[in-house]
Amino acid sequence: MRIVKFGHACVRLEKDSGTLVIDPGAFSELESADAADGILLTHEHLDHFDPERLRRANSPIFTGVRTAVVVVAEAPDLAERITTVGDGVSFEVAGFSVSAHGEHHALIHPDIPRVANTAFLVDGEVFHPGDSFTPPPARVPTLLMPLNAPWMRLAEAIDFARRHSGRRAVAIHDGLLNDTGLMVSGGNAGRLLGTHDIEYVRVEPGSEL
Repeated sequence: MRIVKFGHACVRLEKDSGTLVIDPGAFSELESADAADGILLTHEHLDHFDPERLRRANSPIFTGVRTAVVVVAEAPDLAERITTVGDGVSFEVAGFSVSAHGEHHALIHPDIPRVANTAFLVDGEVFHPGDSFTPPPARVPTLLMPLNAPWMRLAEAIDFARRHSGRRAVAIHDGLLNDTGLMVSGGNAGRLLGTHDIEYVRVEPGSEL
């Protein structure tokens, strides 16, 4: 499986059977979902969901029930392409085996209502938590690790990767950091994960892992 990192929280997974894109949001490149055979949406926030990017790919969309309601309200033309999935549901798309996990976005602040969030495990190899620390069912070779967000501390991300990554933690959700922030957060992540034999990886948008 090839992994292409796009801006912020979006990744493209590729293999001979097809292409699967997760969270092509407004902070990711406009073409991030182009030619996708399937799209997974973890939740409704604009940095993960953008109607314009979804319209560029005429492909099925999989997301949680509550997220689907928001998507359809904002973009009714996408309704016929959406399949809803819940916690523990497994399905096939574009030759990938996918399972859905969790129900809730991480808490930002008690005064801000929590939205739904669905994490996705793909082929038992790659886990995208969206905006949550929902755990995968077992350690995964590649954990996509949020690096920075209003709902988290770096220490939480490090502990999440230490518990659930079997080989490497790939930085996502990094679009709010400038070069200094990326250097500081990445340096800490690399040192703290390295002590647990986990490789920390961050690549520039458009780069392949």
